[in-house]
Amino acid sequence: MPAPTTVDAFLDFGYRSGLLEPSGVETMQTKLNGHAPTTPRALADALIEHGLLTNFQAQKLLAGRWRGFTIAQKYRLLERLGVGGMGEVYLCEHIHMARRVAIKVLPVAQAEDPACLARFYREAKAVARLDHPNIARAHDIDCEDKLHFIVLEFVDGCNLHEFVRKNGVLTPLRAAHYLRQAALGLQHAHEAGLVHRDIKPGNLLLDRQGCVKILDMGLARFFHEDSGAYVQEHETGYIIGTADFLAPEQVVDSQVDIRADIYSLGCTLYYLLIGKSPFQDGSAAQKLIWQQVRYPKPVRSLRPDVPAELAGVLDRMLAKEPPRRFQTPAELAEALAPLTQEPAPLPTPEEMPAPSYAPAGRPSSHASAATGPMSPTTDRDPALAEARSPGVELVKSFPLRGNATR
Repeated sequence: MPAPTTVDAFLDFGYRSGLLEPSGVETMQTKLNGHAPTTPRALADALIEHGLLTNFQAQKLLAGRWRGFTIAQKYRLLERLGVGGMGEVYLCEHIHMARRVAIKVLPVAQAEDPACLARFYREAKAVARLDHPNIARAHDIDCEDKLHFIVLEFVDGCNLHEFVRKNGVLTPLRAAHYLRQAALGLQHAHEAGLVHRDIKPGNLLLDRQGCVKILDMGLARFFHEDSGAYVQEHETGYIIGTADFLAPEQVVDSQVDIRADIYSLGCTLYYLLIGKSPFQDGSAAQKLIWQQVRYPKPVRSLRPDVPAELAGVLDRMLAKEPPRRFQTPAELAEALAPLTQEPAPLPTPEEMPAPSYAPAGRPSSHASAATGPMSPTTDRDPALAEARSPGVELVKSFPLRGNATR
């Protein structure tokens, strides 16, 4: 529909969407004490400031889009958190429970690909096995018509890749603490028979209490269950993972064990301390070769303040041969324990991103209000119809044979 050009037209869209209630708007107008906004943009800003809309919701209404703000008539969309390897992730609120969750949506185009759909449900299966404070939990997986989605724990913070980009490299103390938490989460996954296969700073979330959580199990392998038929059908001819953080053995064979995750975690530690991955300056093809045959510059030659003990842990994690690495994440966590006796400082508000959702929180009366029957899958112009093929591939793939396709 055309964008609203008047305040009344904007409010009409808000009421029709189920996002606004007359009582809430009237209360806000009373607080404005006669200084009522005179344009849709000014009204949207006021509604955001008073916690009645989020930035995401306001932008959609300003663009004339009032449908598709609920998923399965249970979850209300608040914000788009980002694009992942297998779709887009939205911050949502359970309409009746007022609980915030992250929902990963598989784009409709990918849902029509049996391999993508199978991988999406494998991710849900992998996360469902896990219950650990250092792993983002899954609550549910469901579908509505052609829309498939996973309901995940919402972690209020940012990933370690963005944290370093915003704030610079970490102190050795912080890096050791964050790596040890990731190792503890990986140990839990290892005990459940899982290998992550895409450990990297972007897949480690740091919350505002300093807790690190592993996310994105989309490439996880069920170590004792994956059949040769599955590997032959879905993985033959491709390198599974991300070149900057890929274990040497992963370049040759996707059927790796937990020691590949330990190598990737070593590349992650290098990034946290240096600000770039061990072979960041090469092309994708060069990185794959260098991961197998080259060693990165010694960390202490670039950061003399890094303790020799931490540098030694890093060197062992980055050993080219798996038997020379730590053999389990628990062994790695034990090696990091002496380096984490002093508490690490909590992330400051300045270091973390400002919340992009309604700053005052949604009033409980509004959170419990039911929305109409709008569905992201029943209209071609809803908010979720924008769930396009992501800019980041699920599998960072490099064909090993000329006729291999994905």
